Amino acid sequence: MLNITDDLDTLIDVLPSRIAQSVRGRPNNFELLEVVLDLGRLPEARYPDSEVILSESEVSEEDIDQVVARVSEFTSDNRAGIERTLHRISCMRNRKGRIVGLTCRVGRAVFGTIRIIEDLVREGKSVLLLGRPGVGKTTMLREVARFLADDLNNRVVVVDTSNEIAGDGDIPHPGIGSARRMQVPAPERQHNVMIEAVENHMPEVIIIDEIGTDLEAAAARTIAERGVQLIATAHGNTLENLIMNPTLSDLVGGIQSVTLGDEEARRRGTQKAILERRAPPTFDILVEIQSFNKVAVHKDVAEVVDAILKGYGIPAEMRQLDAEGGLRLLESTPPVTASRSDGHRSAEVATQSPSPGRERRIYPFGVSRQRLAQALRQTHFPAQVVDHLDDADVVITLRPYYRRKPQTLYDAEARGIPIYVVKSNTILQLEQSLLTMRAEKAGDPVVTALQEAEEAIAEVLNQEKPVDLNPQNGYVRRLQHMLAQRYNLDSLSMGKEPHRFVRLTPGRPG
Repeated sequence: MLNITDDLDTLIDVLPSRIAQSVRGRPNNFELLEVVLDLGRLPEARYPDSEVILSESEVSEEDIDQVVARVSEFTSDNRAGIERTLHRISCMRNRKGRIVGLTCRVGRAVFGTIRIIEDLVREGKSVLLLGRPGVGKTTMLREVARFLADDLNNRVVVVDTSNEIAGDGDIPHPGIGSARRMQVPAPERQHNVMIEAVENHMPEVIIIDEIGTDLEAAAARTIAERGVQLIATAHGNTLENLIMNPTLSDLVGGIQSVTLGDEEARRRGTQKAILERRAPPTFDILVEIQSFNKVAVHKDVAEVVDAILKGYGIPAEMRQLDAEGGLRLLESTPPVTASRSDGHRSAEVATQSPSPGRERRIYPFGVSRQRLAQALRQTHFPAQVVDHLDDADVVITLRPYYRRKPQTLYDAEARGIPIYVVKSNTILQLEQSLLTMRAEKAGDPVVTALQEAEEAIAEVLNQEKPVDLNPQNGYVRRLQHMLAQRYNLDSLSMGKEPHRFVRLTPGRPG
């Protein structure tokens, strides 16, 4: 069973009396998330599924000043706390720096959540936790710290940037057990404190909340390379989100564009420009927290990242805690893929391709043959429409069919026949799919498009003016966006298919 402590009365006591009385009268405070006080507005209590007005009187400057006087000093990240509790008070300021809004968030220590990943942290491997805000990442991190320190007798150091893990004040909250806590004077110094923890205090485990910058990602890699177990959270909901994040992708090995030779590309059956993992992942295991008692586990991050970059997925292990706190393994999720919905080739397609020297034989599954024939005429694409899968070397289908995966599509994948997925049964979508086939058939269009992007990036950096790239399919545009991000440039897809293109513009300062 889960044991939850929240010191809720301590948080209620810092509120203005009329608001505190209203909160105490609520029947479901065990679910209370936060109390919001904005100057000139009615005070609110927020619950998972509702928001409740706490008073018919607007929040005044005196109300805000009263709360500010009862909590600790606000730091540079505009956060404060209540000593020896896990509650967090965040402020909003006006242009002159005066506090005009407060978010008083309830902090809870939940004992027992470790059961869902207990076997993973016991192994001594580094574990990264992902999930949307408020899903329970920090709560689980706190319980992991206590478990590793008290139950496994490890030397654990918590790097606590905003005092969310171990609470406000100099004495850590008992929720982290005997783990030691290092406070961070300012958020931008978190990476320095991470390295200091390793060099000065000889931990066996380091706990970090919210890795969010490239410096913090680099510090995490340094710590992992020294043999210290890392348990951390990061911004992002899923592993695929992390892979596409140029700042944090290093946590799972990073990605790079590699140009293959002609012979190697033919051997692999791929395009010449492909994405590959750049280095070993910092974290061995990744856990996607989907709800308070349900997670998806990727036990081998390197293997899963490699699979995603190749266009197929490895099912995550689904886990759930039942009402008694017992662990249940659920049916695994379908493979993570980069399936597209904008008319270009699905990443779930087999990497084998038809011979580029002959006419394509297209089998339309659920797609209008008449419209496909019209699209072939308008694009002058050398292909014929066939009536049976046995005669086809390409399949075009609609997204709803591909999601349901009828036997015909399973058979096509088993035979290595490429499947192109279109969003809707329109001539425009079919033309886009045919243009994608033509680009792939041409040899190395991706290399040319990336070279164009690199030249344009140099022009933007030198002249600080926007540059438009040539129209490309969705896959190539995604690579161009990623390349722009690496140079801190802004990029935006413009126009309509099949003439959609990327515009590069100078990035915003800071």
